[in-house]
Order: sequence, then structure tokens, then C-alpha cells
Amino acid sequence: MSESAAKVLEATALDVGYNDVPVVKGVSLHVRAGEVVVLLGANGVGKTTMLRCLAGILTPSAGEIHLKGEATRAPLHKRARRGLGFVSDERSVIMGLTVAENIRLGGAAAKDVFGTFPELEKRRGTKAGLLSGGEQQMLTLGRLLARKPDLLLADEISLGLAPLIVQQLLRTVRAAADTGMAALIVEQHVRQALEFADRVYVMQRGEIVFSGTAEECDGRLDEIEQAYLGAVTATSD
Repeated sequence: MSESAAKVLEATALDVGYNDVPVVKGVSLHVRAGEVVVLLGANGVGKTTMLRCLAGILTPSAGEIHLKGEATRAPLHKRARRGLGFVSDERSVIMGLTVAENIRLGGAAAKDVFGTFPELEKRRGTKAGLLSGGEQQMLTLGRLLARKPDLLLADEISLGLAPLIVQQLLRTVRAAADTGMAALIVEQHVRQALEFADRVYVMQRGEIVFSGTAEECDGRLDEIEQAYLGAVTATSD
């Protein structure tokens, strides 16, 4: 990833909250084409709130969001038309539909999804509710990436999954970024995520308290984990 690559996403001085209670305060960050950026922090520091705001689900009370160079306050469905893909911390598949039906409903080509996750092809006629958690997340991610988004926002895609599946999902995100996609991911598997990341932001109490390259973060990981990633705050995430 080159520092000269275009900023696909840029947030400046964002304030976000619920019912006038601030959760995210003055956060600025950016993601360039071709890079994977990881947003870290203990439970409850505001990571999900931040991601939902960037996706267009929540409206900031202050600050600006630029998507592909243009300021936006559009809702998620309009940002999706401009190349944003969002993976929430819940499995976004329809459990009563088969794998093939979920792919068609998502507007993706089955060959592209199966090309990314070949293990899904033999399950194409299986209802999504009968898939393992890892297979459901492969379906979610594969369907989204098949649409070739310019930007991926992903919230805990590894939640509750085995380490080998986590590595496979993160490797897939890395491969998509290597073709030019920008990715901002919230991830609980810190050390695994750093293997595939370019840069890192760390949040504490709704603010960015550390930013740097993955190498810089890895060199200070024990310190960062002790200072920022261990305690649960009272703030909503």
C-alpha cells in the first residue's frame, strides 16, 4: 500500500452518541485504497458506534465523513451504491434460504463467491441456518466481496469462530485489499489481525489514543494491551 494512494474514507473530528450521550468524541481517521486498517479497543469503548456512523447507520452530531473524496451524510443503502460494503457483528444471512439463494439475493455471482470460499460450493443447496458459524461468515463476506466494493467496513467478523477460520477470513480481506479495496475492520483477535494489517488505530473511552503502522503496534503490543485493551469501560460500544 502506497502513502500516495487515494483516501477512500476519511473521518474528521466525529462526535457520535445515543440520546445526547456522547460515545465517540472528536475521532479522526482515514483509510486508503489498498490498505487494511484495524480499529482496536476494549469492549465498550465505541468501536461499533464509530463503524456504524461511518457506514451511515448513525448520524454524527459533529464532524465530517468523506467517502471517495466527497462529504456524505447519506444512509447506508446510498453509501452502498457508491461502493461501501458493511459487515455487522451479526450474521447477515437469511437462515431459511439456501446458500445459493442468499448469494442471488445479495446480487453476487455464485462463481465469484465459490471462487473465494470453495468449501461453500458443496453446500450451495443447504439452508444458511444449517451452516456452521464459520460457513455463515464466509457466505456473508464472500457475497459482499463478490460485488467488488471500494471500501469494506467489518465489525468483528471473527466473533466466536475458531482461529483457523479467523485466519482464513482475515487472509481473504487482505487479498481483496491487495487488489485495491480499502478495509477498516474492528477485530478482537489482535495478534492475528496485525499479521494482515497495514495500520492500526486504538480507541479508549471514545477517543483515538494510539495510531501507527502495524509494525509499530506489534513492537509495542504488550504495552498497548496492558494500557488500552484489557479493561471494559462503562461506555456503550
